Amino acid sequence: MKEIRWIKNNMPKTECPELDIMSEANVAKARSFHESFPEYSKTPLAKLNHLAEHLGLGGLYVKDESYRFGLNAFKVLGGSYAIARYIAKKLGKDISEVPYHVLTSEKLREEFGQATFYVATDGNHGRGIAWAANRLHQKCIVHMPKGSTENRRMNIAKENAQVTIEELNYDDCVRLANEEANRCENGIMVQDTSWEGYVEIPTWISQGYGTLSAEAKEQLEAYGVKRPTHIFTQAGVGSFASSVHGYFVNQYPDNPPRFIVVESLVAACLYRGALAGDGKPRCVGGSMQTIQAGLACGEPNLQSWEILRSYTDVFAACPDWVTEKGMRILAAPLKGDPQVTSGESGAVPLGLLYTIMTDPAYADLKAELGLDETSQVLCFSTEGNTDPDRYREIIWDGRDVIMDDYFTDFE
Repeated sequence: MKEIRWIKNNMPKTECPELDIMSEANVAKARSFHESFPEYSKTPLAKLNHLAEHLGLGGLYVKDESYRFGLNAFKVLGGSYAIARYIAKKLGKDISEVPYHVLTSEKLREEFGQATFYVATDGNHGRGIAWAANRLHQKCIVHMPKGSTENRRMNIAKENAQVTIEELNYDDCVRLANEEANRCENGIMVQDTSWEGYVEIPTWISQGYGTLSAEAKEQLEAYGVKRPTHIFTQAGVGSFASSVHGYFVNQYPDNPPRFIVVESLVAACLYRGALAGDGKPRCVGGSMQTIQAGLACGEPNLQSWEILRSYTDVFAACPDWVTEKGMRILAAPLKGDPQVTSGESGAVPLGLLYTIMTDPAYADLKAELGLDETSQVLCFSTEGNTDPDRYREIIWDGRDVIMDDYFTDFE
C-alpha cells in the first residue's frame, strides 16, 4: 500500500496581492448573486461530535456540498458566477444588475445574443457550466479526459450540452477546449485555471466558490466556533483551495487557521512545487489515473499558486485508499453523528485527517500540525456520489477501486 507523502511549506514568503480576490466585498457580491437563484439554500455543515471525540479533537465539521443546487457538487458556484460576470461585462452592467431572474429573461437574451461556452472537466465543473448555460439559453461544449465515467458524461449531456470523452488527460483537454473556443464566433472558455492572458474568468470562478466558505464561517459561528484552527482543502489545479485559503486569511488576518492542501498522489503538482522549495510551480504529466477524478490535474492555476505557496502550512499527496477510507467513514458515521454522502474527490481530506490521528506512522505530521483536543477542524466534502455505480462499489461492496498503482516516485 502506497504511503501518504507530505511536506511542510518552507517556500519563501512574499507579499500576495492575489489575496484581495477573496476579500469580504468580492465574496459578498458572489454570494448575493447565488442567493438570487430559486434553488439556493445553504448546504449543511455536518458537526461530527462523536468522531471528533474518537479522534481526540475539540471539534470536527464537514461542509456537505452534495446538496448544492441539486447538482451533487460545489462547482456550479464558480461556473455560474463567471458566466454571469462575463454577460454583465459584455452588457456594461454590474453583477448586481443581473440576478437570476434577469439573466434568464427573454429581454436579456435578446440584448446579449448567443454564445458558446467551452469547458474541460472530469464531470462536476462541466456539469455546473452546462446547467448554467442551459438555464440561460446558451450553448455549451464540454471535453472530458480519458478515464472519465459514462455516468458523469451523461449527467452533463442531460443539460443539453455537447460532451465528449477524449483520449487526452485533463490538461490537454483544457488546451483542446481553449483552441476550439478561440476558433468559434462568440466562443468563451470558462475554466477554473489561469495562464498568461487568461486570468479574469478564473478569478470570477474563485470568487464564486467563496459562497460556500462564507456559509461555513457563519455555520461555525452558530455552533459556537469563533475560528477554525485547521482547514483541510482538496486541490486539483488549486482554484478551490486558494479560494478557501484566501477567504479565511482575509477573515482572520492576524491569526489565520493552519491550512493543509490535499492532492491525489498521481497528480500532486502543488506538492511537487513545495518539494522543490523555490516558490516556482511544477507540473505533473501522464494519464494521472485515479478515482479522485476531480483532482486529476497536473498543471496548477498560476494565480492560485501564489496564494497557496504563501499561506499553506502542509502539502499532502494521497493515494486512492485515503479517500476510500474517508468515504466509508462518512457513509457509516459513529452513532449520533450525521451521515455525509461523499464522493471520491470529496472525502480525501477527512480520510487524511483520520489517518493522521489514528496511524502512528504519521505521528510526525500530527505533531507538525498541532492537532489535539483544542483543535477545531473544518473539512469540505466537495461532491456527493457523482458516480453512483463506483460509489456503491466502494461503500456497499467494499471494493478497493484503486487506480494509482502505476505511480513512480517523485524525482
